[in-house]
Amino acid sequence: MGYSKSELYFLFVLLAGAVTLVFFVFQPFLGALILAVIFATVFSPAHKKILSVTRENRGLAAILATLFVLVIIVVPITFLSIQIFKEATQLYSSLVNNGGAAGLSREIEGFVRGFGFLSIPDGAFDFSRYIKQGLSFLIQNLDTVFSNVAKIMVDIFILLVALYYLFKDGHSLKKSVVALSPLQDIYDETIFRKLELAINSVVRGNISVAVTQGVLSTIGLFIFGVPNPVLWGSVAAIAALVPGFGTSLVLVPAILFLFFSSATAGAAIGLLVWWIVAVSLVDNVLGPRIVGHGVHLHPFLILLSILGGIAYFGAIGFLFGPLMLSLLFALLEIYSTIRVARNK
Repeated sequence: MGYSKSELYFLFVLLAGAVTLVFFVFQPFLGALILAVIFATVFSPAHKKILSVTRENRGLAAILATLFVLVIIVVPITFLSIQIFKEATQLYSSLVNNGGAAGLSREIEGFVRGFGFLSIPDGAFDFSRYIKQGLSFLIQNLDTVFSNVAKIMVDIFILLVALYYLFKDGHSLKKSVVALSPLQDIYDETIFRKLELAINSVVRGNISVAVTQGVLSTIGLFIFGVPNPVLWGSVAAIAALVPGFGTSLVLVPAILFLFFSSATAGAAIGLLVWWIVAVSLVDNVLGPRIVGHGVHLHPFLILLSILGGIAYFGAIGFLFGPLMLSLLFALLEIYSTIRVARNK
């Protein structure tokens, strides 16, 4: 039975309309669904091991793998967010009420002016104003997050349910997508492989290295007496993703704080040694070993994809941006392959 072009066009219009409506229906949970896909990909090796232990019981293995992700990822992030909010609030109150950074700013400014040949304008080292602005932004956003407790609980529930079904039926879902795709199966597999490689590269590579550096920074800040170590350690983990600067954006000011404050110079030297030996070692040794097996994209493109993803999609854009960039390069690779084949 043949179909006319008008029937096919009408079907495509209906299909496009249905897809658009379904997108708007799923949009409130899009972040949770994307995270579920990412976690299912990253923890796929763990799920396969659990599956072998449970003698191929897919339902039980999916439940255990989901609980594993809950314990490893969701619970620690929840407690970490609460601690960051608490320390940020305390630091902001200290700056507002006591002018905590003002004295440090005057000490640094006086030290630099002591060189004589440097012309320093008044207020050049007024760090308190910038810290207050940054903390105010952080507190407002965290306060908004914690005020939407019901939405957070729903998102976590959707994330865990989606993760369970991806562990349980992910292989069948992948087969269905490949069957519906008009591309050849080899090209579909290329897209899936590139996206999987990108997810593992970003999460297991960049993020795991950044988290490790953040944890080591937190330990160093705590040992050598820097206030609010969890807050600044978390900032260091984010800064570790910035090419060329990394944790120095946090640890250098912390070392200067210890040097110019009432603390002994030994604490500043100790933190400097800790930064060089422990934190930088992770970046220079562990980083290339992990990230080197992932996608080979220019660091500047990765940085732009992360910043653009966060600006457009929010926090989830941190992962979504690099994935979309990897998808683009996968499609370009497929296009190049098809074009070369046609020209032969």
